[in-house]
Amino acid sequence: MNMKSVIRSRPGRLIAAVVLAVTVVTPVVVTGPASAATTLTVAQALAAQDGRTAAVTGYVIGQPTSTTTVLTANYTADTAIAIADTATETSTARMLYVQVTTAWRADFGLLTNPSLRGRQITATGTLTAYFSHGGLKSPTAMTFGGGSTPSPTASPTASPTVSPTGGPYDSTYYASAVGRTGPALRSSLHAIIRVQTVLTYDQVWEALKDTDQDPANPANVILLYTGRSQSKTSNGGGVDDWNREHVWAKSHGDFGTANGPGTDVHHLRPEDVSVNSLRGNKDFDSGGSAVAEAPGCYTDADSFEPRNAVKGDVARMILYMAIRYEGDDGWPNLEPNDSVTNGTAPYLGRISKLLAWNELDPPDAFEQRRNQRIYERWQGNRNPFVDHPEWARAIWG
Repeated sequence: MNMKSVIRSRPGRLIAAVVLAVTVVTPVVVTGPASAATTLTVAQALAAQDGRTAAVTGYVIGQPTSTTTVLTANYTADTAIAIADTATETSTARMLYVQVTTAWRADFGLLTNPSLRGRQITATGTLTAYFSHGGLKSPTAMTFGGGSTPSPTASPTASPTVSPTGGPYDSTYYASAVGRTGPALRSSLHAIIRVQTVLTYDQVWEALKDTDQDPANPANVILLYTGRSQSKTSNGGGVDDWNREHVWAKSHGDFGTANGPGTDVHHLRPEDVSVNSLRGNKDFDSGGSAVAEAPGCYTDADSFEPRNAVKGDVARMILYMAIRYEGDDGWPNLEPNDSVTNGTAPYLGRISKLLAWNELDPPDAFEQRRNQRIYERWQGNRNPFVDHPEWARAIWG
């Protein structure tokens, strides 16, 4: 039985701990409402629940679900996080509950980003009760690390944009690639992402049920081209079943379903059997006739155009394959080009369209969660173009 890890405080202990925190913490002296530039510790924020605006720095502990309960695994939503002054804190009395509004959920929601636990963040917002507990609500800025609090580029209700020069894995996973461009960047990324767990083709079924899970219905997956939510158990070869679509068509390089490129979940997606067959091994381009079962998709004799919502997803999967499979490890050297007549050669086009789609449709929460899931649970490697879309132009631009 999979039990959720929780932290609970008894009411009496909670009251005592809060009183203690209030009496021993260094007082914050203000002459009026604190400015957003004021950076507080969690203990200071808990002692200043008076509606002021302040920035608070702390370590992510988990997802609060009640006054005295914080989940530290098996998260259920992206709407709130609990932070503390130490990453090992276990008492909810010493945690600040931070509301995560829509603008920040893609980067700071624990359901989407379970690896956020233990990381230091700074959040700016209103210090007021949340879950009947010391809290920070209506955030106007959230950032990784301490001390700086950039705002969203548009407004607090717009999706935050990821800086092209920073990311949560830059100092660790991508350390050898950051700051490079062109062939040097390509070489560094290949060396990083080629370290992976290789799945079997049977394992891909279970991986896709996890990576492509419908966020609104955990019993379903979302099909790539159709956008349809469909039962995880309806996988197979029937007309209305879903099967494993190779976004980099497996005949382009003739790698089939062999362990390696043929089983790499970074480019395998659930898709309706009929639509998968219709796409076949066509290159990607714009135009053609509408695909009846996949609204927004088009196809002609030699190319396939995916719906707008996943154009960037398709581009980043193709670019990943080109960097991951460079002709070593006994696998083909895959490369995008600007042709739609590639046949069985290890090429896939059109690169000009893919680069444009990468910019037209930036990574969303679903794609970011998928990348994280593959990294944490299945292959141990990441798609660098989901983390850094700007690297596509740095290599092919």
